[in-house]
Amino acid sequence: MPKRTPLVTQHLERISREALEKYQDILKEFVRGRQGVYALYRRDNLYYVGLAGNLRNRLRHHLKDRHGQAWDRFSVYLTIGDGHLKELES
Repeated sequence: MPKRTPLVTQHLERISREALEKYQDILKEFVRGRQGVYALYRRDNLYYVGLAGNLRNRLRHHLKDRHGQAWDRFSVYLTIGDGHLKELES
């Protein structure tokens, strides 16, 4: 039986917004050039789920966009390729 490739290869869960702001260089390097699904949380409740072909830019954008002050934690789920992003987001 052929070995299956996992949909999610790496992840970070429930990272504080402050950590993203304070350690942007480290976190950006982790997601650089990677695609996947991300989740934003507000006080331990899921606030927003999205997908991105470039997680680095998308997370940076969410620090300042209309969602900017509405969330305090985030998770990212990195994938190999973007073939199943819509299914994962759903």
